[in-house]
Amino acid sequence: MNFEEYRRHDALGLAELVKKGEIKAEELLEIAIRRTEDVNPTLNVVIHKIYDEALATAKKVSRSGTFAGVPFLVKDLGMEVKGTPMRAGCRGYSNYISTDDSYVVQKMRQAGLVIFGKTNTPEFGLTPFTEPELFGPTRNPWNLERTPAGSSGGSAAAVAAGIVPMASANDGGGSIRMPASACGLFGIKPSRGRTSWGRLFGEMWNGAVAEGCVSRSVRDSAAYLDAIIGTAPGDPYDIQRPKRPYLYEAGTMPEKLHIGYTAAHTLNLPVDPVCQRALEYAVEILRSEGHAMEEVELPYKKEDLTDAFLIVVAGEIAGELRTLGDFLGRKARPGDVEPNTYALHLLGKSYSAADYAYATRKWNEVCRRIADFHTRHDLLLTPTLAQRPFKTGALQNTPAENRLITVVNALGLGSVVRSQVDPLVEKIYNWMPWTAFANITGQPSMSVPLYWTESADDHLPIGVMLTARLGEEDTLFRLAGQLEKAAPWWEKVPKG
Repeated sequence: MNFEEYRRHDALGLAELVKKGEIKAEELLEIAIRRTEDVNPTLNVVIHKIYDEALATAKKVSRSGTFAGVPFLVKDLGMEVKGTPMRAGCRGYSNYISTDDSYVVQKMRQAGLVIFGKTNTPEFGLTPFTEPELFGPTRNPWNLERTPAGSSGGSAAAVAAGIVPMASANDGGGSIRMPASACGLFGIKPSRGRTSWGRLFGEMWNGAVAEGCVSRSVRDSAAYLDAIIGTAPGDPYDIQRPKRPYLYEAGTMPEKLHIGYTAAHTLNLPVDPVCQRALEYAVEILRSEGHAMEEVELPYKKEDLTDAFLIVVAGEIAGELRTLGDFLGRKARPGDVEPNTYALHLLGKSYSAADYAYATRKWNEVCRRIADFHTRHDLLLTPTLAQRPFKTGALQNTPAENRLITVVNALGLGSVVRSQVDPLVEKIYNWMPWTAFANITGQPSMSVPLYWTESADDHLPIGVMLTARLGEEDTLFRLAGQLEKAAPWWEKVPKG
């Protein structure tokens, strides 16, 4: 099998070849490794290689697993792979080695996936772009000057480049869906409690973060979620299991759905015309497939981000640096993390316990408001992102911002960071005004690659996002399967 033949298969397709004895798992791994070595110097997607261990695994992998013998990459954040580093993009964790597999990683192995590397991610998954100081920026295979988004940018770029047909990803504010959109992939954030964070974590970011994957085909994401769902002893959430496998749902036609759609920006900022056109195109397809489409008012507001989500995230990062201090055996210092991370931790420390508790109560208000929306509509449709993938470095600090942050961090001036919250929010959430709400509410939400910019010089994928009621991944998979047939994206791959 050559690379072009390899790329014509999704993960389930490759596993079927292994099960039939038409190819060995070692051969698939060799192709994936060669592709990694070919493109990684340019794209910077794999930041830790596990080739020897993977080859040993491939030689003895069982043919009974759903993904028997399929090469796989794990995001270097939250998921522990025994005997390998887990840095989370942070230099302070440079010497951290996982002593055991995470519960989900155990399930990856049981499904027959052959883990041969870990992918790049921003520090603690904080930014919607993948440019950590520790490892450098990941490039988008569709345009090397553009971001693959974040925080699962390494995984998404690896899949888009054909290294693997799917890779692990997680999502605390859009980190599965944003890279899926920027890299022309399918990505679904599962419901809160659908997958486990054991043993290292009970929950992340007040329950906002969920584990999943990015993939080229819908059925791969469905089968992957089937393989990893479930709780581990000690988990804080236990959601009702689906009635049928998600793989079955992905091949089942959906019922007629009532879908509310909008391109209104949460911060009342302009939305890129190509993102609006992507939404309009999705509406046309959905309407032609028999779904009831209604333009609606956005059920979110700016304060949901500034007074609820950001405060919780800042508080969690303050806790994260305290945990880093436990690992280091001393208090974390500015040099242990990136300047912006340290400043965000100061912001978190500037809030009181009462501020944090009040913010989490605001999360409940958002949940009730969205639940009311879903009494009238099965799904909410928006663009995934408000802007096309921007140029690498475009959201980095200006020289003036760097000078301010240096002083703030040296003097521990969390109050100064608080005074800059509005500009911070506008800078980041101008790009991602919709994704974080499904993290607040715990709802399942997916990005579907239906649209590409028309310029031959700047042919970029633009995703649309559909969010369902809590626990209704089955609805999303049925609809995703329908969209995949109505507007196929499989043949669309980056050139070169």
